[in-house]
Amino acid sequence: MIKKLRIMTPGPTPVPVDVLLEGARETLYHRNPEFLKMLETASNDLKSVFRTNGHVFILASSGTGSMEAAVANTVNPGDKVIAVVGGKFGERWADLCKAYNANMIELDIEWGDYLRPEQIEKLLKENPDVKVVFTTLSETSTGVVNDIKSIAEIVKKTNALLVVDAVSGILAEPLETDLWGVDIVVAGSQKAFMMPPGLAFVAVSGEKAWKRIEEVKSPRYYFDLRAYKKSYTDTPYTGAVNLVYQLNKGLEMIKSEGIENVWARHAIFGNAVRKGVKALGLELFAKKPGNVVTAVKVPEGIDGSKFLKFCREEYGMVFSEGQSHLKGKIFRVSNLGYVDKLDIISAIATIEMAMNKFGKKVPMGAGVKAAEEVLLGDERS
Repeated sequence: MIKKLRIMTPGPTPVPVDVLLEGARETLYHRNPEFLKMLETASNDLKSVFRTNGHVFILASSGTGSMEAAVANTVNPGDKVIAVVGGKFGERWADLCKAYNANMIELDIEWGDYLRPEQIEKLLKENPDVKVVFTTLSETSTGVVNDIKSIAEIVKKTNALLVVDAVSGILAEPLETDLWGVDIVVAGSQKAFMMPPGLAFVAVSGEKAWKRIEEVKSPRYYFDLRAYKKSYTDTPYTGAVNLVYQLNKGLEMIKSEGIENVWARHAIFGNAVRKGVKALGLELFAKKPGNVVTAVKVPEGIDGSKFLKFCREEYGMVFSEGQSHLKGKIFRVSNLGYVDKLDIISAIATIEMAMNKFGKKVPMGAGVKAAEEVLLGDERS
């Protein structure tokens, strides 16, 4: 039987053929003027994605590299920082802060719950010497989206910096770096940018952030943002040449669609997935779900790992498993990046068929109908 693989995971995400083909072009010398022009174009186009007039640096690493760069450039050993931990990637902020010997206040949020801005406000009032607040736009492990705009309103009234992990959230959720007053935003290439893994991005907005970066004494070399600023828009080290080709093609597609339209597309698709899942009587895991990935509770009596294996092997539909203690308890359906309306319908149809196969009698067609109504509403608008 022919099976077509459909990747509905929150990273890596599907890559358009035109972007894939860019990677097959001849590799230029990374100081070639033609490539330097490509880097300049990419850097400038990234500003529109991050909604900033500041620097956006391109690193040859995964998204975790951009997170480490943010910590290395803003934290001295012993500095008091706040790390918001509400999932696997909040944990990564905490791990990085520990690695750089920060005096860390770990703000623990129950997995599936969301950060309340007043929690940050309280901690900053109690700890006016906090240097940096590290938080997450979209917690990929739980499907939760946080209110970065309101959090930024609080943090910018203090001396602390606000650093946001937008690795999965950028382009799927509105994020106005300069307008909201976010100091540093980090992201990775394998999400809504519609390209393979391998690039990371660090956006630095404003003098407050740069003053801190210049003052910090922590050891840093490859991730030293001062070196990237000095050579901007070039990179101080070997650029990931073919990945930059692919980045420019992906950014070209994003510009053609328009940032606001990209946000709207993710909102419609995210809503369609949520409505489809709930129409089947399944329960969402996130208390404040976003438009990046929908986390769904695995019904009682079903082995979540076997369920996902069946979806992949029988229907070619790849969803993500739960992480850490949520393994086998939730599965995650992404609508991130290069996904269209029929991908959404196929995902919901797969869930319907697989649930019935595993003994959870969901109403066949009900989820598809609910998702179609959302998508059809978009067509009529």
